[in-house]
Amino acid sequence: MVSIPEYYEGKNILLTGVTGFMGKVLLEKLLRSCPKVKAVYVLVRQKAGQTPEARIEEIVSCKLFDKLREEQPDFKTKIIVVTSDLTRPGLELSEPIKKELIECANIIFHCAATVRFNESLRDAVLLNVVATQKLLLLAQQMKNLEVFMHVSTAFAYCDRKQIEEIVYPPPVDPRKLIDCLEWMDDGLVNDITPKLMGNRPNTYIFTKALAEYVVLQEGAKLNTVIMRPSIVGASWKEPFPGWIDSIHGPSGFLIAAGKGILRTMRASNNALADLVPVDVAINATLAAAWYSGVNRPRNVMVYNCTTGGTNPFHWGEVEYHVISTFKRNPLEQAFRWPNVNLTSNHLLYHYWVAVSHKAPAFLYDIYLRITGRSPRMMKTITRLHKAMMLLEYFTSNSWIWSTENMTMLMNQLNPQDKKASSCMIFCFIQTFNFDVRQLHWAEYIENYCMGTKKYVLNEEMSGIPAARKHLNKLRIMHYGFNTVLVILIWRIFVARSQMARNIWYFVVSLWYKFLSYFRASSTMRY
Repeated sequence: MVSIPEYYEGKNILLTGVTGFMGKVLLEKLLRSCPKVKAVYVLVRQKAGQTPEARIEEIVSCKLFDKLREEQPDFKTKIIVVTSDLTRPGLELSEPIKKELIECANIIFHCAATVRFNESLRDAVLLNVVATQKLLLLAQQMKNLEVFMHVSTAFAYCDRKQIEEIVYPPPVDPRKLIDCLEWMDDGLVNDITPKLMGNRPNTYIFTKALAEYVVLQEGAKLNTVIMRPSIVGASWKEPFPGWIDSIHGPSGFLIAAGKGILRTMRASNNALADLVPVDVAINATLAAAWYSGVNRPRNVMVYNCTTGGTNPFHWGEVEYHVISTFKRNPLEQAFRWPNVNLTSNHLLYHYWVAVSHKAPAFLYDIYLRITGRSPRMMKTITRLHKAMMLLEYFTSNSWIWSTENMTMLMNQLNPQDKKASSCMIFCFIQTFNFDVRQLHWAEYIENYCMGTKKYVLNEEMSGIPAARKHLNKLRIMHYGFNTVLVILIWRIFVARSQMARNIWYFVVSLWYKFLSYFRASSTMRY
């Protein structure tokens, strides 16, 4: 069997979603690890004030591509920017480029999607379902297409506790829903959305399940593959540890915790935190396309790219390692001493929100008004709470994903199983590694936290000593304030209760007797 780089040699790739987190990592990895790929056609829509070419130039100029730039200075010649809108008729492709794609495209990686959890149903269906449908229509016309890879999510069927590597029947018929949305007004759509979603928490999850069914039905004559990563986080190893460029998903909460803004969160300490490093998801995606392209399986191959079943990690452990990291290597200008309480108790959660979030934010805004500045902390807390509401479903529940296909794919990359002595095979196994059993979570979370500091907040590591001094001041203030608060509460309580006074006098007298005994015993020894 040919190696992964050998398979992609001379291939023309069509890539959607390149401006998204996974899309840009896939582009970089493909060009760097498969240097003999012929061309990568990237479909990019026009954005207000920025051409598709300018958007791609901005992406390939970022730090993610530093290693590729060093190894292959002319890599940009292989990137062909195609102006396109996946939601428009014919994908809004010009006739010449459409003919070119039909003639030469060999592999499609469909990564484009809206990942906003609070997207309206109409927009989510348009971007996640209709766009997939239109791309499949184009794929069916392609003369040399070998693989259609659809990137989905492991939570597409989160209404089930155990999820196999199959496409389940959809909650509604996608075609009928698309037809209905054409004549329904927004008010009616909003009214029926909760009933349509059922036990699914948001429109993103709901429409990704519909998109999978569309791939199954309308891509029946194609060699289709579905990759389902769970919660995608910063890179594990490639192109360097901890790379992240987005505050979406867990990253925003890591920053909020490091800044001391996030103090409590509704979550179960024992719930599985099914995080997947982005390079693991991309390596598995490229390997899965390689396997289907070489072996041509009869059925649609579905891969659950998850970590919970093979290398479990829990939200309580995430919280511990995040706070530990940010106490050792703090973020600049932290608002408060980092500390987060995870709780699944409804009343306790609202108590901590009032005491640890709203009250300090309100007092800080008063301070800003007094000093002539614009108040902003309550707005920040409000946005944080809205984001927390969207994520708490995933931090409070656990799922069991079947990963037989992922295991099979890993075994296909095993030189002992293939009885091959070629160094090239061993090298590409290392290059396309997605074995999460080797992942050391404490090290990964530390790199993740440092990645948010370096690549999202653009903070220099040289500023850590100053940040530590600032954090020490916050720590003294934190313990000092808590001590004063406890004393005040106790004094008020003592003043109003005879029993409390008796306990207080008893404790003080006991402490005095202990000190007297300690002093007397020290004198006797002398």
